[in-house]
Amino acid sequence: MSGKRFTKAAGTYDRSQTYDFKKAVEIVKANATAKFDESFDVSLNLGVDPRKADQLVRGTVALPHGTGKSVRVLVVAKGPKDKEALDAGADYAGFTEYLEKLQGGWADIDIIIATPDVMGELGKLGRVLGPRGLMPNPKSGTVTFDVAKAVTEVKAGKIEFRVDKAGNVHAAVGKCSFGVDKLVENVQTFVGTVLRAKPATARGKYVKSIHFSSTMGPSVSVDEYSFGGGDH
Repeated sequence: MSGKRFTKAAGTYDRSQTYDFKKAVEIVKANATAKFDESFDVSLNLGVDPRKADQLVRGTVALPHGTGKSVRVLVVAKGPKDKEALDAGADYAGFTEYLEKLQGGWADIDIIIATPDVMGELGKLGRVLGPRGLMPNPKSGTVTFDVAKAVTEVKAGKIEFRVDKAGNVHAAVGKCSFGVDKLVENVQTFVGTVLRAKPATARGKYVKSIHFSSTMGPSVSVDEYSFGGGDH
């Protein structure tokens, strides 16, 4: 968004105010005026210490209306699991040839799913895959023998989230071209999942702030209590 368009969008609402989440969805959607279909982004700042293992907020969530984004999936598996994966809609599936491609820096994928029996070999590529966020993990459901189910869920809009070093959790939960109702449901599902992931050891206020934004637009501050429930 150009400087002028950003300023114009920011002038359509009070940036010092905190809004009900449904109203915030409407504001962000109305101001997504770029020439491409902008992502609808949600960011929460949490009162946790990510350096402590028992306060690491992470998980997965299946968005009811998907992300609006085509996800390219590689399944690293030996036969016959590789065929199962392709039948379920995986873009690529196999073993040795894909280990070699990944080692060589191949990057035409968004997510890797792997069967447990190949993790010994795949794990050797940690330096290549780790920084790109591609290493499969049992906690996110990407290390499994049920590759068909995993592929189906990812293609349908299952996403992973993880708190960063600054205590932030953020995700793209749809496209701004989605109807308001669909965005509201996706947002509610994502935020609700993060709220339920509160570590038992977290002290004080769990949610410090929530902001919505589009890829190119200004952010809108959201009232966490508008999601319902008690003290967050």
